[in-house]
Amino acid sequence: IEKHHVYAEGFDIKTEKHEATPVIKVIYVDGGISQIQLYFKYGSYAFAMGNDNKVTVRLSKDEDNYTFTRIKRNSDWEKEKFNALTKLGLKKVSALFHHLELPNLSENDNPSYAIITWVNEHIETLQELGFEIEQASSGKRFVFGANKIDFEIATDNDWFDINAIVYFGIHPIPFIALKQHILHKRREFVLPDGDIAIIPEKWFTQYSSLFSLAEGGKNLRLKKHHLGLINDLAEDSLANVTLDRKLQRLNEFEDIADSAMPTNFKGDLRHYQKAGYNWFSFLREYNFGGCLADDMGLGKTIQTLAMLQKLKEEDEVNATHSTSLIIMPTSLIYNWLNEAKKFTPKLKIHAHTGTFRNKDISVFDKYDVIITTYGITRVDAELMSKFYFNYIILDESQNIKNPSSKSFKAVRMLKSRHKLALSGTPVENSVGDLWTQLTFLNPGLLGTQAFFNEEYVQAIEKRKDEEKAKKLQAIIKPFVLRRTKEQVAAELPPKTEHIFYCDMSEEQASAYEKTKSAYRNDLLTSMDNGTYAKSQVQLLQGLTALRQLANHPVMIDDEYDGDSGKFENVIHTLDNVLKGGHKVLIFSQFVKHLSIFRNCFEKQNIPFAYLDGGTKNRGEIVAEFQENEDLKVFLISIKAGGVGLNLTQADYVFILDPWWNPAVEQQAIDRTHRIGQDKKVFIYKFISKDTVEEKILALQRRKKSLANSLITTEESFFKSLSKDDIRELLN
Repeated sequence: IEKHHVYAEGFDIKTEKHEATPVIKVIYVDGGISQIQLYFKYGSYAFAMGNDNKVTVRLSKDEDNYTFTRIKRNSDWEKEKFNALTKLGLKKVSALFHHLELPNLSENDNPSYAIITWVNEHIETLQELGFEIEQASSGKRFVFGANKIDFEIATDNDWFDINAIVYFGIHPIPFIALKQHILHKRREFVLPDGDIAIIPEKWFTQYSSLFSLAEGGKNLRLKKHHLGLINDLAEDSLANVTLDRKLQRLNEFEDIADSAMPTNFKGDLRHYQKAGYNWFSFLREYNFGGCLADDMGLGKTIQTLAMLQKLKEEDEVNATHSTSLIIMPTSLIYNWLNEAKKFTPKLKIHAHTGTFRNKDISVFDKYDVIITTYGITRVDAELMSKFYFNYIILDESQNIKNPSSKSFKAVRMLKSRHKLALSGTPVENSVGDLWTQLTFLNPGLLGTQAFFNEEYVQAIEKRKDEEKAKKLQAIIKPFVLRRTKEQVAAELPPKTEHIFYCDMSEEQASAYEKTKSAYRNDLLTSMDNGTYAKSQVQLLQGLTALRQLANHPVMIDDEYDGDSGKFENVIHTLDNVLKGGHKVLIFSQFVKHLSIFRNCFEKQNIPFAYLDGGTKNRGEIVAEFQENEDLKVFLISIKAGGVGLNLTQADYVFILDPWWNPAVEQQAIDRTHRIGQDKKVFIYKFISKDTVEEKILALQRRKKSLANSLITTEESFFKSLSKDDIRELLN
């Protein structure tokens, strides 16, 4: 009867044609893999997919009458419906049955619920294609329907008030009712009528931070610094978000208003530095703390000084006074003082440092800015916590990255209206480094340490969870401003020079003083008794010895086991540069000085290239440094660097000791490094404070024109020095 026309006698054959309906039947398997069964309804008949016949016959009996009913099927149309489901991501899993499953589930997807979530996500498309949805009988009744959330967010002084309704199909539920489910990753939410809504897996990633960081209570309230979370919601495809006017302005914080420069700032800010200065004003207006994380050398200090000068001028207009505090590693104290003298000479600055510092903090009031070190802050935290600062600024804020460290505990005791952090490398080893710095800036922004560790550090570092990384990025985005050297290259000159002043360590200073006194006595004697001309060679030796001591006393005395201020400074700065992924050339004119660094790099397994006068295979060494991504450091003795070595890959140059003759120094760098050819270059000169090196710099400036025109050798430069010059050097 299915295959042929049959003549019937004693029974009936009926032929029926129906408009068919495709039906998806969801088969829920608790603890297993739930599936979908596709079947078709033709009138009151139901047929499973998977039969190619054009006609299906059913037999029915009414008393003694038998009736065969031929139902015409449209197999092409049935295939079309089956293919529509596979296009939406389902897959046939059995050779016998046309049951469909979701392939390639991630380990986060629960296979019992995955198919239900799939139906809810595609329900509108399925309905447009004419599918009906039903559920195989099981103990649980699930809700099938689109899930959506409507957020309304309003600002109220320091808070965001969030009013949100979730729709599971047609059922509206206050979003706050889902709090425990989302925090504990419970998928089943029982509705008032006993039906079960399945919470989509994506919501756990998207909204767990919202609940974890919100204030407890009946309403959803977030502190204002959770702006990043709100921005993230506003861009969220899972929800409709309505922001009030003020919030829309905040949300578009890329167009930060331009802020007038202070009148008494000496110098010009580059375009990106001005943007950083404006960003500080934006943070201040909204009472947020922020971290300026520009690459090393881009001028974090100068942007901050401009802001501090602006505060002073605003105070003057309002006839008020405030004091700000900057905390930094010891090695940076002198550099801050120097930069301030240059760019903001009107700022009154007090260095709260040294063993004999004044412990009476009421004197802070007389100054605009107090600078101190992390070490002193640890000791004086109790004392300093009694003073209310306008700003507390942490330079190299990665110093507080360890939450159990004394430094972190100490800075958290201090009180201020505003907070800033400066760091070229806010994340040194782990995403976890961010927690302490951002908690200092905006307490509560990243929740408790345990929450942050579980929710973000583990997810991002162990599980490589991209979604979580994006989420964290969104939360911190308004409070971290980072520009890399490459991003602002167009605004940088081909070379930027920076002089780094280093304090000698105590042992180093006493070795230096001892040697200096001896040579000075000799010099004064020879000037008195007329043997000065003969003793010039000996003098040159003396000055060379002092220059070596200013570098590291080990260069003169193998027995010396103290440290060197300059060595510590260079290693510290190098560490920052390498963490930024840059290549560095390190020049010294003393091979012995380079060997101290060689030993250190070998111990620490830092790969480096090396070149001095005795190096034979220069070409190979240079090529290796240019091409090998992992080789970041090149030690070069300046004399050897005299010949053209094309080292265009490096973008930082360290000069460990100043030359007598600046022209030679310049030549060496320019020849070695075809500067500005590929990259913009930062040159750091390390100078030991209160030593002959500082005097050499002053002499260089005085005699620059002379040096450029006439003098080519160290000796001839030395000969051009008058007796007064030499006396000055040894003073």
